[in-house]
Formats: sequence, structure tokens, C-alpha cells
Amino acid sequence: MTCHRFFLGGLRPGLKFNYSNGGRDRSRPAKAVTGHRTPKVMLEARDISVKYGSRLAVSEVSLMLAPHEVTTIIGPNGAGKSTMLRTLNYGIAPASGEIILDSQPLGSYSRRAIAKRIAVVAQEADLRFPVAVFEFVLGGRYAWSSTSGWGWETAHDVEVAREVLRETQLEELGDRLMTELSGGERQRAVLARALATEAGTLLLDEPTANLDLAHQAAILALVRNRCDSRGTAALVVTHDINLAAEFSNHVLLMKDGKTVAFGTPDEVLTPDLLKEVFAVRVLVDAHPISGVPRITPVHEVLR
Repeated sequence: MTCHRFFLGGLRPGLKFNYSNGGRDRSRPAKAVTGHRTPKVMLEARDISVKYGSRLAVSEVSLMLAPHEVTTIIGPNGAGKSTMLRTLNYGIAPASGEIILDSQPLGSYSRRAIAKRIAVVAQEADLRFPVAVFEFVLGGRYAWSSTSGWGWETAHDVEVAREVLRETQLEELGDRLMTELSGGERQRAVLARALATEAGTLLLDEPTANLDLAHQAAILALVRNRCDSRGTAALVVTHDINLAAEFSNHVLLMKDGKTVAFGTPDEVLTPDLLKEVFAVRVLVDAHPISGVPRITPVHEVLR
């Protein structure tokens, strides 16, 4: 399998999400950055391999996450997308390779130190316990607490939680129980808890799964805006190729645990590469409003 790497000379500057046209602001041309001008890399994976027993789930995959950037991982089921994401905060220990966080090996940090720097939105959050939305979001501040006893939160923690509720448009639902929320509201609350950590890196595993069209866009718009406004780096695993095209600076395309291509959406989301990975013919054209690649599967009639 050929690995296509289109943007190894540097990382593309963040693109602003534009609410007026539903897509990224393409009025600011992307410029390749090379040499000493390369922006700071917040989280880097170097030739990561992961094994489940004797089975190789991820094979020598590398990527870099930088401030103001959204990177997405796409690929078919079993490609190793979620495994790769979970490895980036040592949820799974790699069999080989190296993970660098803020210029230091990830293994040199304590779990609390990692939690301050990397926030994770898991694929499935267990929310059966009837806790109020505000208390759930406030829990994202626990890594910063100086005590594990009752009343650990400070006035600053409370203010951060309230600010995040406003940012995610959940302020009016702060007293409602998590178990009473709709699917879209609940996913926004899970994201709000991650944002409350004020971590510089966000790892999101299929955050838009089982959400309707409006809530899918709303979740990724929140991620995009946090990256743009605060210099956060985000990695999103998704099955929705069009959402990846709309919100991403870079796309990692995986198959069978390996990198097939890594680059900008324009470079990676091509008919040939998508057919190679998903075994389906697609039409790729420009979105009429945002101009990003738009992918339409071509369903051929079997004869």
C-alpha cells in the first residue's frame, strides 16, 4: 500500500470557521511553512505501532498536532482510527514508536499532568448517573484541584465551568440532569467538560456519532472555534468525510492500521484515494458555498 504524504514541509495555518457561509474562511490563502517558521507542535506521534496480543492494530503511523489546527482521522471500520487516538494520551500503550507532548516524551508526565494538557471526548460516555449538567462540566476541572476532598473546586473553577456552559449554549440547562438531556445536548455537555479542562489538545472520538445534521455541525463548529480563538490543537476521529472536509486543516486517511495519506483536505480527499480506501467510487467537487471538497458516493446499479 502506498502512503501519500502531501504536507511534510510544515503545517498549514488555522482557517477561521465562517458562520455566514457554513464553512471555512478561504479568503486567507494557506501558506506552507518551512524551516524555522514551522509553528510549535503540541502533540506528535512518531512511527506509532499498537498491538492487541499478536494482532497489529496500528502500524508505524505518524502525525503532528499544532495550535489552531483541526486534524481528522478517517477510514473504514477496523482501520485503527480510535486505537490511534486512544494511544495519544496513553489510554493504550504503544508497542513501538514515540509520543511527544510539548517537546517532552509523553511517558515522562504523570496522569494528572497529562489530563491538564490533553482532554478526551470518548466515543461512548457512560452517563447513567443522575448528575446535574453544571456539576458534570465542573468535573472537568478536577485535574487542577489541590485537594481530593469535598469542596475541591475554587472560584476560578466555577467561573471556567460557567464560561464553558455559555460557550456551548448550555447555560440554561445547568441545573438539568444529564440523564434528561437529548442526544445533542448530552454530547455538547460531554464536549463542555473537556473544554473546561482548558487543555491545549483535544482528542475527540466520533463526537458526532448518532447526532442529526444540525448537531453534527454545531459540535465541530465549537471545536473549530476553540482552536481558532485559543490556539487549541484538536484531533477528531469521524466517519463523516464531508464534515472532515469542512472543518479540518489536515486529514489522516487510514486503512488496515496504516497511513494511506496525510495532507490537506484538497490533497487527501480525491476520488482515487477514497476508492482505494473505501472500495467505492465517489464524485468529488467543490462545495458551492465554502469551496471545500464535497464527496458524493456513486451508487452503481448491479447487473
